[in-house]
Amino acid sequence: MKRAALIALAAAIVLAAMPLAVNSFGLHVLTICLYYTILAASWNLLAGMTGQFSLAHQAFAAIGAYTSGLLTHYYGIPVLCGILAGTAISGLFGLLLGRIVLRMRAIYLAIATWSFAETVHILLTAAYNITRGELGLTVPSLFASLDPLRYYWVFAALTVASLLLMWAIVRSPMGYFMRAIKDDELRAASFGVNTTGVKVAVFAITSAFAGMAGAFYAHYLVVLSPQLADFNEMAKIIVMTVVGGLGSFVGPLIGAAPVQILTTYLAKYGEWDMVVYALLVIALMRFQRGGIAAIIARWCRRSA
Repeated sequence: MKRAALIALAAAIVLAAMPLAVNSFGLHVLTICLYYTILAASWNLLAGMTGQFSLAHQAFAAIGAYTSGLLTHYYGIPVLCGILAGTAISGLFGLLLGRIVLRMRAIYLAIATWSFAETVHILLTAAYNITRGELGLTVPSLFASLDPLRYYWVFAALTVASLLLMWAIVRSPMGYFMRAIKDDELRAASFGVNTTGVKVAVFAITSAFAGMAGAFYAHYLVVLSPQLADFNEMAKIIVMTVVGGLGSFVGPLIGAAPVQILTTYLAKYGEWDMVVYALLVIALMRFQRGGIAAIIARWCRRSA
């Protein structure tokens, strides 16, 4: 607990100091980094700590974004109500999908969730009359202005609150059940763990986290496109988690920002950023499967 408190204090100091060190564009990039931190950390709960390799996480972020966006655009409901609705609908879809697919294992689960994500992507593109497709759906901003500093603080608070909730889940009895399922699901079931129930609950919870992040992000972007549900988004989340350290709580926190910053500055080279990601992941899997978190832990042990 003392180590966790020190890490939280250090993170809070860094977040508070960042606006003093960067310009408006830098704040914009950092805000997007915080959005992906929530997505990567919540996916890590499911894949890294429960062993359920879902490829639909970005779809739940898109569902949250479009639910809030459509409600505010067409019905004029308050933005915060739209965000709550987006979070709830994403969690509900996660619950329903989890009950359908989480009896599958390994590649079958990955294919089933990828199929769901692609269906969401196609629907958002094809339902032009409602979603405006690739032309983009205009939604109201969270604040009257698009001042990046305001949004930075919103996403910083949202990220800290989300991570505290995730930490509480990891330290709760459910967290022990999650790790038991990842290590040996049959053995966990033999000890009386309701493995399907735990997996479905984690799937729904992580989907709600993704939907909440997506809903807030929608009102920061103010123009939504089906790109939110594109598989490249899922690939980026996976890379962030693996680079940081899959299965480690701090891994996605370490990996999200560097990967997103790299993405921003490689954007001018088009799809070459995916080549860089691939080489980075191959190198880490070859020499350090625990990612950056394991490298830092090894350095700390040596210096102790």
